[in-house]
Amino acid sequence: MKGKLNKSNIFFLIILVLLIIPQTRQPLQIWLHKGLSYINQSTVIDTDERIKIANTKWQMQTEKGTIIDFKSTQGKVVFINFWATWCPPCIAEMPSINSLYNDYKDKVVFLLITNDDFKKIELFKDKNNFNFEVLHPFNEIPKELSTNSIPRTFILNKRGEIVVDESGAVNWNSENVRQQINELLLE
Repeated sequence: MKGKLNKSNIFFLIILVLLIIPQTRQPLQIWLHKGLSYINQSTVIDTDERIKIANTKWQMQTEKGTIIDFKSTQGKVVFINFWATWCPPCIAEMPSINSLYNDYKDKVVFLLITNDDFKKIELFKDKNNFNFEVLHPFNEIPKELSTNSIPRTFILNKRGEIVVDESGAVNWNSENVRQQINELLLE
């Protein structure tokens, strides 16, 4: 039966063509990463392997131009996400981050960090009905949080230790993550 295309080969060829066409590439990548985000689960780092953030002099700038000191997060649970508006896995996980933000914004500090232009961010947020605040790094990011890939997400406990360190799209609004955050809030 050489030379005949079966259904799986046709499906594979369609996906390849869709990935080649610029207008369909990003939506398809976002869809695939969204599916993967339900598989890629957040895991808690063992207590004896947790790293504390040493540089508390890190500063970030808000969309309104206000400078925020990382030191102000001491004693609080902190959710840090490095992302960009052009990044398919970042876009895929943003709805779950926005949902988590809406439920925990009064209990957890959310630091959503990007180097994208604030006007571009505003359009992105408006288009997607996101209401979280976005920050630019104002000075050097602590080495414990430095990353070469996005999205990259950290959750810190009240002692400033990295409890969760995940790369790639994750469903941040899952019961698993909510349980992790609830336990950190009780510490």
